[in-house]
Amino acid sequence: MSRVRATLVLLLSLAYPLLVYLALGRFEPRWLALLLFALALLRAATAREPVWLVAAAGAGALAVLTTLLNDALPLKLYPVLVNATLLAVFGISLRYPPTVVERLARLRHPQLPPSGVAYTRRVTQVWCGFFLFNGLIALATALYANDRAWALYNGFIAYLLMGLLFAGEWLVRRRVMAGQAHG
Repeated sequence: MSRVRATLVLLLSLAYPLLVYLALGRFEPRWLALLLFALALLRAATAREPVWLVAAAGAGALAVLTTLLNDALPLKLYPVLVNATLLAVFGISLRYPPTVVERLARLRHPQLPPSGVAYTRRVTQVWCGFFLFNGLIALATALYANDRAWALYNGFIAYLLMGLLFAGEWLVRRRVMAGQAHG
């Protein structure tokens, strides 16, 4: 059941900007806060680490603000919260290893050599930079862009950039591993 909830959180989070954009002209923001409340509750129910409980509380706080103010801005700040949470998760893992990327790498390569640990640390730093950059753009679109631009960036461009970074890292990793195999 927790796997179903985790999948639901992921799908709702991915679809969130589009759902908010499509609903903004049709419903008052306070009614859209229900979607954010649902995400907060699902996030809390699937939390395995305290940082995710904090993220759930943050989503709940944004939903309360949306309800009280009947304003869309708190709804549009959810992607900022997601990026801040991911930055915290990846950043904390730099301070208290193993890093997130090292943990993922060890699923496939349990005997990761020291050079692999160093590489995964660098990749974790790159992801931290991405989440910082992406979060700042998400904040700028929430504060200064129209609803369409906000939804386009947070519901499409951000995912495209994330996919490009993931694919680029995969290509670099293959090259690094090939160089180590021949070196």
